[in-house]
Amino acid sequence: MGGSLKFKKSLLILSVLFLASAGYPNTPVVTIGSDAGASVIIQKRRITLVRSGNIARQFPDRRRAVVIYPVIGGPRNSAVLRKVRALLDFKNIFDTSLAEYRSDAWLTEFDYKVNYNKNFILDITFTQSGMGAYPDTHTKHFAINLRSGELIQASDAFTSLDALARLVNQKLQAEIEQVKKENPGERESIEPTLNDLRIDASGLNDLSVNARGVTFIYDAGFPHVIQALEPVGRYFFNFTELKPYIRPDGPLGVFIR
Repeated sequence: MGGSLKFKKSLLILSVLFLASAGYPNTPVVTIGSDAGASVIIQKRRITLVRSGNIARQFPDRRRAVVIYPVIGGPRNSAVLRKVRALLDFKNIFDTSLAEYRSDAWLTEFDYKVNYNKNFILDITFTQSGMGAYPDTHTKHFAINLRSGELIQASDAFTSLDALARLVNQKLQAEIEQVKKENPGERESIEPTLNDLRIDASGLNDLSVNARGVTFIYDAGFPHVIQALEPVGRYFFNFTELKPYIRPDGPLGVFIR
């Protein structure tokens, strides 16, 4: 009798879980971390933008564009969760709304990648690709402190910012020298532009976090005609390298304990 009751309870629990999951059209990314609020729930949403009218007639091969973006949830409807949702509101990503993408022929694909979602840190990268006079791709990174719902600033995470900036700048300068070496025919024309590039403490705020370390992101902003000579601008440091600079009480302190 007792075994039968347990079996019925198990069936009931499975049925409830099945019904709950059936209400979602896409499978959510799992919540990582046991502490409430230590991570968020991310539901993947896919939309196909269908263009019509003059755009469809002028650009028949661009009638459609695929947009995949995250819908953020959490264990509770907190003020922090509302801040995170506001930061990742669709138009805030590339300053363009779905309606604007639909009314223009440029966008072909919009997607995202979750780099880290644990220990009260959400790091996410968005990518948009499109075609104007030439194909182009843009990325945007968000490293969010899930304790505050705000973007992680270098001053929140690190001490000795000037010293840290010198380390990051060393990697930029090494990349610049490599660009010069690989493009001897362009060196004379591009060298003045490359020599003006440097990273100081104010350039450390654009960063991406994963389980291994931090990537500092530098965008030189070269025009398309010389973009092939632009430094990639992605400078990774593992947490062992960063340990002397990480604030123990900051959002990255968990990685040096």
